[in-house]
Amino acid sequence: MPSLESGIDSLYQGSPDNFVAARNALAKTLSGDDARRVKQLSKPTTVAWAVNQLYWQRRPTYDSLIKSGKSLRTAQIGALNGRSVDVRRAVEAHREIVSQAVAEASQLAAEAGIHPGADELARTLEALSLGTADPEHAGRLSTAMQPAGFEALAGIVVKAPVEAHASRPAASPKTSGKGDRPSRQELADQRARARKEAAAERQQRAAIARAQEVVVRAQAAEDAARSEWERCKRLREQAELALGRLQGE
Repeated sequence: MPSLESGIDSLYQGSPDNFVAARNALAKTLSGDDARRVKQLSKPTTVAWAVNQLYWQRRPTYDSLIKSGKSLRTAQIGALNGRSVDVRRAVEAHREIVSQAVAEASQLAAEAGIHPGADELARTLEALSLGTADPEHAGRLSTAMQPAGFEALAGIVVKAPVEAHASRPAASPKTSGKGDRPSRQELADQRARARKEAAAERQQRAAIARAQEVVVRAQAAEDAARSEWERCKRLREQAELALGRLQGE
């Protein structure tokens, strides 16, 4: 007899139209907490269903997406901490795998007569790949997701880039007239200026990270929209050919 977990997995692999009936049938074979848990499972939306099929049927693409998202997040955090990392390259790599994942999920959905929105697909796939933790049960998504954006980096201790400060000539502190030693006020002013400069640099890096994520989302949506346009164009051309043959008969 299949386990409860494999039974639940089967629900999310099946047609969304049959989800409720299959869920209720599974619940009838159970009792107690297990039965209540199954009855509470939500039917996946079209976007969630398409993403689930990517996990179940195109696992290499799904795994590459998750791996790429983690690499991008690591690169962004590294840049915010002043390390020399190629964030642009990580952004481009993630954009490509998101576009590929959107195209494959759309294809799987279309084969089942389902047509989720490309933009929602891209946003959900980004949210999954850029999240701070792996989904508790991959392949069982029930609703579309929204990327956390830069807020996902909240709580990270950001250090001022050492090389940026080291390249600047040190300002000659004013003396208080007692030899060459600056006064307490002068030292405090220097520290305040350093903190202000470090904060400005952190804000700039944060703005760059946010902009890069917007680029990823926009490019993925553009690629998905182009793929959908090409599909519709082929359908129109086929319909025109069929019409022409009928009119010529």
